[in-house]
Amino acid sequence: MSVKTNKPKVMEGNDSKGRQEIFSNVVRAGRRTYFFDVKKTRKGDLYLTITESKKMFDKEGAFHFEKHKLFLYKEDFDKFTESLNNSVNFIDENVEDFLENPEMETPLQASKPEAEDVVDAQKAQDEKPEDNEIPNPDFTDVDFDDLDKD
Repeated sequence: MSVKTNKPKVMEGNDSKGRQEIFSNVVRAGRRTYFFDVKKTRKGDLYLTITESKKMFDKEGAFHFEKHKLFLYKEDFDKFTESLNNSVNFIDENVEDFLENPEMETPLQASKPEAEDVVDAQKAQDEKPEDNEIPNPDFTDVDFDDLDKD
């Protein structure tokens, strides 16, 4: 599969919903195309949309594009980038092991609790007293029926 990255474009203009398009970058990867678009809200906040567009064909042979969109806001960039890099690094570091041994236990499988542990945790949760069974010292029981007696 060849991956082609187009030269990023600095854009001026608004989309159909009044959001200003600032910057766009396109990555073509086989039947998929990824669009990285920086936009500005009416309030002036910048955000990123990542769109995956995949060319699909129906039974009659006519094509359409299936799109999936991810909105990423500035306050999440660092966490998102860190997780993306961790995931890509994991693949880079482990691809050979998984190709050689497809039945290899994954880190997620290794960290999953045994079925017995899940049942024990559920039993412990079921045995906890309900909130309404625990007396609250800051609570005063008020009888509103007394208000009508005057």
